[in-house]
Amino acid sequence: MFKGILIEKDEAGYRAAIKSIDEADLPDGEVTVRVSHSTLNYKDGLAITGKGPVVRRFPMVPGIDLVGTVESSVHPEFAVGDPVLLNGWGVGEGHWGGLAQKARLKGDWLVPLPKQFSPQQAMAIGTAGYTAMLCILALERHGITPAHGEILVSGAAGGVGSVATAVLAKLGYTVVAVSGRSEEHDYIKRLGASEVLQRSEFSAPGKPLAKERWAGAVDVVGSHTLANICAGTRYRGVVTACGLAGGMDFPATVAPFILRGVTLAGIDSVMCPRADRLEAWRRLGTDLDIAKLDMISSEISLEEAIRAATKLINGEIRGRIIVDVNR
Repeated sequence: MFKGILIEKDEAGYRAAIKSIDEADLPDGEVTVRVSHSTLNYKDGLAITGKGPVVRRFPMVPGIDLVGTVESSVHPEFAVGDPVLLNGWGVGEGHWGGLAQKARLKGDWLVPLPKQFSPQQAMAIGTAGYTAMLCILALERHGITPAHGEILVSGAAGGVGSVATAVLAKLGYTVVAVSGRSEEHDYIKRLGASEVLQRSEFSAPGKPLAKERWAGAVDVVGSHTLANICAGTRYRGVVTACGLAGGMDFPATVAPFILRGVTLAGIDSVMCPRADRLEAWRRLGTDLDIAKLDMISSEISLEEAIRAATKLINGEIRGRIIVDVNR
């Protein structure tokens, strides 16, 4: 038996609770992992609270991230005792995830834990930080360098935004951050932002084209915010879109794309090919100031994760939440 968060839905309703789970109930997979830490992401918050249609089958153990040690394996790349981590692949949605003391997974979903990071540091980065790195890699692939100008980062006090701001600043980019939480402006500047703008400047309907300012952007919000970012992006600038905290809609025009040659690059972290994952984690090992992870993250217990899920959905949590599943 092991402990985990189990989400159930039946005639009695939708609920998430700490349960003792029989190892025999674990789903099929080639590798069984003894989990040490997981995280609490926006998607996990939606799953635990039932505020969004994230969970596709019940019962479900949430948690789109995990780090731990291989306990058994029939996969050729992983042996007993190997430290591994996982991000995405529909885990915590259609396959039992990381907010439990054990997980059984497909070996192809796992990557080795980079030697630069402890388990806690890897989860302080988690899906949010790995997604932020995918956005930065996309900016680089499209030729955006620090010399091109300012990079806008929306949702800068959240997980993706915090890591994106820290990495971009270390790489020499001038980061302009957007946040709706004025009390976090100091924190965002300590991460490396040169300026913090109010979310209200982007969240209302805007013009098809605005004054050219951004050479590139990392957006986690979507909706009017993404539309306004595109409208203010400079000629041949690049906007990476990886989130929908403000909505799934995109109320924009084609003007920025056909008149300024702006590129809108979609970033998917869930089904991202393994080679790209390995490159993102390799770059995080060199381009993220590990000393800033303590500022970006905080740690809670498995039981506290259920209560913290509501705060996360309400935008009341700064940075990254590490979950120690064994306390």
